[in-house]
Amino acid sequence: QVQLVESGGGLVQPGGSLRLSCAASGSIFTIYTMFTMAWYRQAPGKQRELVASISSDTNYADSVKGRFTISRDNAKKTVYLQMNSLKPEDTAVYYCKAVRIGTVPYWGKGTLVTVSS
Repeated sequence: QVQLVESGGGLVQPGGSLRLSCAASGSIFTIYTMFTMAWYRQAPGKQRELVASISSDTNYADSVKGRFTISRDNAKKTVYLQMNSLKPEDTAVYYCKAVRIGTVPYWGKGTLVTVSS
């Protein structure tokens, strides 16, 4: 069974930090390195948007550059999103996505991040 399980969300004050994790399991991830991993987010009333992705390199949305860092541990089949200097506008459900050539994309169920004082 294919699973992507996100964790690490919660309530944080503006300027604070959180680290999200997304653990992959299932036979499809036997060669985890073949997958491009990404974080998306969806705020209330807005479309889901790409936050960051990682394969052989990394890419970031302009709104998070310099504040967020995506990384992966291939041995643990886990991707991380370190979020610093959080702003209220970062409040959203954050989703993990895995994609590679020849398969449909896989999504996690999301973890809620709330930035509020």
